[in-house]
Amino acid sequence: MIKMIKGGVTAAKGFCAASTAAGIKYQNRQDMAMLYSEVPCAVAGTFTTNLVKAAPVKWDQKIVYESKKAQAVVINAGIANACTGEEGMRYCRQTAEKVGELLPVPEDQVLVASTGVIGMQLPMERICAGIEAMVPALSGETESGHAAAQAIMTTDTHEKEIAVEVMLGGVPVTIGGMCKGSGMIHPNMCTMLSFVTTDAAIAQPLLLEALQADVCDTYNMISVDGDTSTNDTCLLLANGMAENPVISEKNEDYDRFCEALRTVNEYLAKQMAGDGEGATALFEVKVIGAETKEQAKIISKSVITSNLTKAAIYGHDANWGRILCAMGYSGAQFDPEKVDLFFESAAGKMQIIKDGVALDYSEEEATKILSEPEVTAIADIKMGTEEATAWGCDLTYDYVKINADYRS
Repeated sequence: MIKMIKGGVTAAKGFCAASTAAGIKYQNRQDMAMLYSEVPCAVAGTFTTNLVKAAPVKWDQKIVYESKKAQAVVINAGIANACTGEEGMRYCRQTAEKVGELLPVPEDQVLVASTGVIGMQLPMERICAGIEAMVPALSGETESGHAAAQAIMTTDTHEKEIAVEVMLGGVPVTIGGMCKGSGMIHPNMCTMLSFVTTDAAIAQPLLLEALQADVCDTYNMISVDGDTSTNDTCLLLANGMAENPVISEKNEDYDRFCEALRTVNEYLAKQMAGDGEGATALFEVKVIGAETKEQAKIISKSVITSNLTKAAIYGHDANWGRILCAMGYSGAQFDPEKVDLFFESAAGKMQIIKDGVALDYSEEEATKILSEPEVTAIADIKMGTEEATAWGCDLTYDYVKINADYRS
């Protein structure tokens, strides 16, 4: 059984967090955060599929795939450290070296993450001063994790964090997480940063396999605007301080760990989709009755990335033709004349089309259903038993306003 508990990245044993206002780009708000584990952690990570990768992504990939251990993470908001050449990589190293001066952590166990404007160089004096301010403030208190989740935001409207508890080998194990992401979000790792901490004892290869498999059904199933960022990073750190029997093979404990990890990542993914820049609604698309899961994924993602559909959701308009159209150009094969489509929200559920043809439904009732802050479209393609869910948001005037002056 998975139990929701209070907190975020500091909920698991041995993890501390701190944040500070370094003045990197934003004024009068915290814009740097730090995570630290009392002991070295097994580390896993997944990263952007964009060919243009930010320096922190390259730095973290080396640690995940070569060092395979980490003990600290330094995050800044405001400047992405992307498209910054050798200087950007040198700044990652300087960040790690600064942490190593103040904490007993080797350079190759310090992860870095950045989010914000592409092409600007980091002000390293402020970064280093921020680290100096955060190290003595590191704390395992819930409030410290909460403040860290706030500090990593850019255009996000609220912090995003979660913590759960699960029994592994008769021992309570905690998984906590925080993320940021509101724009430049698209399937295949989206500008999203996600940090998940756990006190579970688990072998690094299995930790990496669990994360990579889970990302396919969580973060890779969300989209805000169709743009895949240069900085997408999801990091998972496991310090083993729960002292559960070490998970070294795929057994019942591994399955339970994966289930709890799914709970955390799905929650964070939905939080990002629902907090899309300018968004007023979380738009969920569930494809059922598919022949294969991949078919269901392709179709559901096609619908949530359709700008016409997203605009219709903003207008609370049951324009089902746009959904069927997006399904049709997805590249997946299905029979349009067998599709049933439903809209659902807290206001009720309504079938809109049956076997590809519109029913005599009430537009007024449909508008009521589509006016809720969370709206689901369910498409049954009647080909099998597989299904998949994707998450997006509506497209509003404010999205254009936010991105028209993002650098100013």
